[in-house]
Order: sequence, then structure tokens, then C-alpha cells
Amino acid sequence: MERPLVVQKFGGSSVANADRIRRVARRIARERAAGSDLVVVVSAMGDTTDELLSLAHGITDEPDARELDMLLATGEHQSATLVSMALHALHVDAISLTGPQAGITTDGRFGRARIANVEPRRIRAELERGNVVIVAGFQGQSASAGAELSEITTLGRGGSDTTAVALAAALKADRCQVFTDVKGIYTADPRLVPTARQLPVIGYEEMLELAHQGAQVMQVRAVELGWVNDVVIEVLSSFEDAPGTLIREDPLVEQRNKVRGLAHDRNVAKVTLVAVPDRPGVARTVFDPLAEAGINVDMIVQNVGHGGTTDMSFTVPRAELGRAKKVLDPVVRELGAREVTTDASVAKVSIVGAGLHNAPGYAARMFGTLADAGVNIEMISTSEVRITCMIAEDELATALAALHGAFELARPDAVDAAAAGGLAAG
Repeated sequence: MERPLVVQKFGGSSVANADRIRRVARRIARERAAGSDLVVVVSAMGDTTDELLSLAHGITDEPDARELDMLLATGEHQSATLVSMALHALHVDAISLTGPQAGITTDGRFGRARIANVEPRRIRAELERGNVVIVAGFQGQSASAGAELSEITTLGRGGSDTTAVALAAALKADRCQVFTDVKGIYTADPRLVPTARQLPVIGYEEMLELAHQGAQVMQVRAVELGWVNDVVIEVLSSFEDAPGTLIREDPLVEQRNKVRGLAHDRNVAKVTLVAVPDRPGVARTVFDPLAEAGINVDMIVQNVGHGGTTDMSFTVPRAELGRAKKVLDPVVRELGAREVTTDASVAKVSIVGAGLHNAPGYAARMFGTLADAGVNIEMISTSEVRITCMIAEDELATALAALHGAFELARPDAVDAAAAGGLAAG
């Protein structure tokens, strides 16, 4: 009988030190002993990527993009070899491969490459030899310049998730498991909302919006790849044996609470162009240079014009605020706008759920809940499956708690405890 093929991914916290690597190796060995063929994708140990970035910036303010990718890729090489060694110590046959050795080719953009193709011949050959294959995540090899000129490229933050899902799709794996430091996907961040409930299943579209809006359990592109290739992704804890969350098409989507969960994002800043001339072509003049600089713009609000001018506000990642202002200063002078103002003390909070757009009352309830909690809304944006408000960052915990209660997302035991407390108090 053919052995099932399982792709597993372990994040940086799961392999942060020697003890954790040995624990991961024992988990892999148990799965192997149960009869599965295994391809295991690993991230860099703990904070290694941040430490390597810090080293590079200690050498120069502007590290060369190619050399930076060469440097950052070593973090995952280190993890992969150590996990393989730990398996050898348990008498499990294993081999570590870099992303290029595993057959992952990319579009060649340094620092934020996208996977162009996966040709896992070497992986299949090693599985045939009886090896557990450990693949360094987060990386690939550019496909555009020919083998002799190809370059190591990295896939951006969370890229090991993308590696795992891409390999699962290419290998037609029976399961794709992502091991993290939490037990699965929750209705809200349990560190900020203690009554948050773990979800047994969540649809791809909802997970994509949660990830887009700041939920950091899964990388956006990994969810996209899973959706396009129909790869069911299971999110599990690497620190305990407990049921996780399945990311897949949800057949019960029409029969449940429309609001599936809350997301929040602190990595956001608001930019306002004051008194911009109100004429055709101004938006292009503003946003083209930002796009050319690779700065992602999210929420956009333009006020009703008065006296030939208008104010235009939008959000950018907080880490990009300085670059955005540098790009916009000459644009403001060219347009004859009054000034650019910025605010980095903001955050986004979103309600997410399939069908929200077509269900009346959810936006009103969200806005009313925030008003009752004394939280002021600065900007609003919507999609088919989410409603997002920008608020002051110091009101984020208040907003999350109020919305979590208003949309009845709490664990049943938390609701029961609150009700009992209310009865006792009465």
C-alpha cells in the first residue's frame, strides 16, 4: 500500500534552540514511524532573521539586495541541517536541502520573490531512498537568467509557509500541516482577547482577509496558494498535541454566524495630503510614485471638495512611513497642496466573515459597538468579506473586547462564566 505523503512546516519559535529542535525531531520521528513519507519545511531559528538583518545594517545603511538575500537564506540552511542531524541521532534517515536543491524557482526579485515553479525531482528521489526530506523554507532560485547566472532569492516575511504549501501542491501531498506557537486560528488574538475561541474550520477567503488585516498565524500568499491549488492546510501547535484548525472550503458557511473572527494591525500609519487641488489626474500623481517605490497603500478616503481643493487620506505600513513622506514631499510641492501630515499612532480593527457584504446590519452594529465603547472611527473600508475601521492605537484592546462580545464570538465556557458572574452580582 502506498504510504501517505505529509508536508509539515515548523516556524522559528518551534526550532528556536537545541531542545526545541530535538522535540521537533521526535515529533517527526513519530509521524514517520506511523507510516508516512515526510517533507518538512523549516524557518530560521527564533529571531535569527532579525539578527542577520541587524548585522547587515550594522555594516551599511543600504545593504546590497543580492548579498542580503544570500545572507538571510543561511538562517533556514542552519535550521534544516540541525533538524536533519537531530533525526540522525534518533536513527531516522534524513537529508536537508536548500530551496534551490528542492526545485523551487522564483521570479528573481530580491527580498520579496514569488514562486514561479516547483520541480521536486530531488525531493521525490530522496523519498524513494527512504529519507525524511528537510527543506529550508523562505527561499528559492531565480529562474530567469539561466542556471549559470541564477541567484538565491528570499520570499519575504512568512515565506516558509508559502514554501510548504507550494511543495504540498506540487507533490500532491495528502496533508499539509503548519506547526506554530498557537493551537490554531482564533476568533481574535487570544493575547488581547482572553475569551477568544479556537475555530475548527475556516474558509480560504476568510483566512485570506484575516491574514491581510494583520492576523499573523498564516502568510497571505500561502493561503492564496492553498486556495488556488485546493490544498487543505492544518494549523497546529508544535508545543502540545491538540486539535488544530483546518483552512479549507467551508460547506457550512451559509448556516453560521456571518462574523467569523476579528483581525487587527498595528503596523499602519495614516498619511493626509491637505488642500490638494480637486481636479482629474491628481490621484494618479500621488499614487504612481508610491507604487514605483514599492510602498503598499491600503485604505483611501477623499473628502468632498470645497473651494477647488480637497483633503486626501490613506494608510501605508508604519515601517514605510518615512519613505512614503520622502516620496510625497516633492509631489505636494508639484501639486501646490498645503502640506502632508502623518499619524503613526493608529491601528486597524476588522470584522471578517463570508457574506458580510450581503447581510444588512453588520456595519451598523460594528459602528454602534465602537461608539458605545467610546472608540472614535477615523477611516472605514470594506470588501466582500470584511469591514475595517481605523482607530487610535491606544483604543485597540477596548475595541477588540467590545466587538468580540457584540458579535458573540466568545468561547461557550467564557459566556457561561460571564452570565454566572452577572447572576451572582445581581
